[in-house]
This record gives sequence, structure tokens and C-alpha cells, in this order.
Amino acid sequence: MRARDPYRPAHGSDAFHVEHYDLDLTYRVAANRLSGTATLRLRTLEQLSEISLDLNGFTVESVAVAGARLGRYRHRARKLVVKLAEDAAAGAELQVSVRYSGNPRPVPSPWGPLGWEELEDGALVASQPTGASSWFPCNDHPADKATYRTCLTVDSPYFVLAHGELTGRRVRAATTTWVYEERHPTSAYLATVQVGPYEELSLGASPVPQRAVLPPSLKKLARRRLAHHGKIMRTFTRLFGPYPFAGYALVVTADDLEIPVEAQGVSIFGANHLTDDDGERLVPHELAHQWFGNSVSVSSWQHIWLNEGFACYAEWLWSEAAGEASAADLARTWHARLTTLAQDLVLADPGPENIFDDRVYKRGALTLHALRSALGDETFFDLVRDWTARHRYGAVDTDDFRDLVEEHAARAGGEPLAARSAALLTRWLDSAELPAL
Repeated sequence: MRARDPYRPAHGSDAFHVEHYDLDLTYRVAANRLSGTATLRLRTLEQLSEISLDLNGFTVESVAVAGARLGRYRHRARKLVVKLAEDAAAGAELQVSVRYSGNPRPVPSPWGPLGWEELEDGALVASQPTGASSWFPCNDHPADKATYRTCLTVDSPYFVLAHGELTGRRVRAATTTWVYEERHPTSAYLATVQVGPYEELSLGASPVPQRAVLPPSLKKLARRRLAHHGKIMRTFTRLFGPYPFAGYALVVTADDLEIPVEAQGVSIFGANHLTDDDGERLVPHELAHQWFGNSVSVSSWQHIWLNEGFACYAEWLWSEAAGEASAADLARTWHARLTTLAQDLVLADPGPENIFDDRVYKRGALTLHALRSALGDETFFDLVRDWTARHRYGAVDTDDFRDLVEEHAARAGGEPLAARSAALLTRWLDSAELPAL
């Protein structure tokens, strides 16, 4: 049974699993007004008398349940609680439909506002880690992964991108309805829609279609700054294994954004990231999250180093492949910088307030580089490709990674290498003091 996330226990439920979300929504850009119906197909994991969903704001206009009799519902404190007239048995299949409307706004969090964000001309959704409830009722737990159908009607001048594949586009008078199907299991925080006066720019066709979605005024700059995107994708598929989704879209908003954020098959950048030096580094970082975080997701935010450590190390691997600074050089540079910072973060359990601490990113990457040095390139990258294949579309924790390292190390060098690798991971993951590189 899936456990409640110890870092965000108020979010999500471990009593049921959502198998599919059907979102039929209308968005009025000028008024920032979202309305429609969300239908959730779910399976109970235990006997339960109520279904607790995350939903921030909005007016809930009606709730219906199929597969059980509805008692009553209440919506407050960012929770929509649907009471059942009689308990549902473990394993029951239910369908919950919620009709709602309101002005979507980001969810407050210790890391800043998350989720639906109104732009100067449009909107974006960047929900990591707990912002999905800013636009639809959901089970906001990183390990609860579902398929999606997202149907969004907007004023016709606007382009809509959602995660998954575009399966329908209907123009009616002054509005256009866009329909996307996401057939891969997706965590709620990775569900997204992007609305703006956008056009598309091809970034590559192999091994999957890659495109930028952005204002026309940014196309020339993006064509130049993202000219090597296809090479990054081919490098990563060689190192990490097959790309896990049907395609990839890099959204660039006309607004400046503080940081880029990943979604399922999508990354969201601000216009500033096409001009500042940091953008060059962050393009491979966000692409790598499609393997590490999106396909292979964490079972709890405690294990975020498995997302961010790999994505940060991917920056170094691309630098190495592009003939710039080697991963070893970057590891030495960042190790020296980390020695000047507080030695009070345990990577395997950094604490909820520290999940986006830069030490999680850089120490995670250093852990992987140390492991690569111990195992050798052949064994290390075999391990990485096995990690992304074995846990494809699933959820993992740090012990899953330890187990796979032990397996590959034992195969490559017997018990001595397995023991050395386990000791290495203990030093890097479980000790607050930064080990020698």
C-alpha cells in the first residue's frame, strides 16, 4: 500500500488510487476565469467512508459519485471531502465528478506560490511539488500516477499546450477547444496546461519530435539558442535509455520567470532564460527530468535527490559531451564550493524545508559522479539505463537505488565492489558531512 508522504502529509491520500482524470474545462483569459468538470476514475486501497481530494479555492457547484451512494460533501481548507452514504470496500471502483468554477491562483507553500499562474497574456501551470490543486481536484501525491484527458476551451487567438498528445482541435465561433490525451502514468504535479499567443518551432525530429512553443517575437532567438537541442536529446537517450514519452515541448513565456520547471513531456522557461547564461545550463537539466522525476518518479519528496541529483549530473554530462568542461572538472569545482557551506544536510533525508536547497542538487550530482568513478563508465551507465527501464512510469525511493547499485556492483566486481559501493552511498547519502571526492 502506498504510504502518505511524510514531508507533505496534508497533501494527497493513501486510501485510494486515481487511475484516470478527465478534465473538461473552459478558461477566459481576460478574466482569469476557469470553469468545468473534473471526472476522476479511482480504485479504493482500503475500506473508506470518504474521498478526500486536494482543491485550492474555487466554488464547487456539484459533486456526483458512480459506484457508491453520495452522502454529502464539504470544501474548505484546500480539501474537498466527499462523504459516502455507505462505506466502499477495498478494491472498489468509483467515479467522482466535480463541477467547479472560479479564478485560479497559485497555492501558497514554503517554497513560494505553486501551480496556476496568470501571465501578462495567458497562463502557465508549474506545480512542483504541491500546486496541482490550483486548477483541478486531485490526489496530490507524487507516487499516485494516472492517465489524463485534458479538454480546454479558450478564446480562439490563443494556443493551448497540455501534457500528452493533441487528439482534437475544434473551432467554434470565437473559441477553440483543444483536447490532449496523456496515456502515460503521470503524477498530479506534472499535469500542465500552457495558454498564450504562441507558435511552434521545431527543435528536432529524432528520436522523438522536439519543439519550442513560444511567442513569435522569440522564435529567431530560440532558433539560435536551442539549435543543439536535438544533439542533447540523442546524447541523453544514449546515456539514459529510450526517451519515455511520445514527444517533448519546451515552452518559453513572454514573461520572465525565476526558474524553469518540468512537467510531463514539457518544460516551462521564461524569456529571460533565452538570454541569460544560466539558460544554457538549464535546458539539459529540464530535459533530463523527463527520465528522472517524470517517468521514474519519487514515492515521497524525501527522495527528491533522485530527481535533482540526476538532472544536475545531466548538465555535467552534456557539458562533457559538448566538448566543454568535463564532469570530473565540474565535480571538483562544485565539491570545493560545497565545502564552504554548512555541513548539516543529509541527502537521503534533507527535511521538507530543504528539498529545493541547491546542496541537494549539487551533492546529488556529486554522489553520482563518485559512484561512476567507483564503478567505471560501463557499469555505471548500464546501471542508469537499467534504473530508467526497470522503474519506467513507476515510483521509487533511495533504497530502490541502493539495491540496484548493489546488484550491478556485485555483477561487475563481486562482493568487494558491492561492499565498497554500499559504503560509498552510505557516506554520501546518510552523513551530513561532505565526503572527500
